[in-house]
Amino acid sequence: MKKTLEWMKAFWKDEEGLGTLEILLIVAVLVAIAIIFRKWIVSWFQKLIGDANTDLKDNSTVTPCVPGPTTSCAP
Repeated sequence: MKKTLEWMKAFWKDEEGLGTLEILLIVAVLVAIAIIFRKWIVSWFQKLIGDANTDLKDNSTVTPCVPGPTTSCAP
């Protein structure tokens, strides 16, 4: 029992692997933020994708400009 208690104290004071703990805490905070703001993040992402699709559909009717020796693409 005494040996186990000494091992636990040494393990608690050991700073090796502290970087792993810090990374795990950062990941836990990021996951918590993602869970808290998930509705906002999902709606923002859907709006972003929807805007991109709308822009692609609107620009699909525009003829592409290919510059040549006698033509210019300047607006």
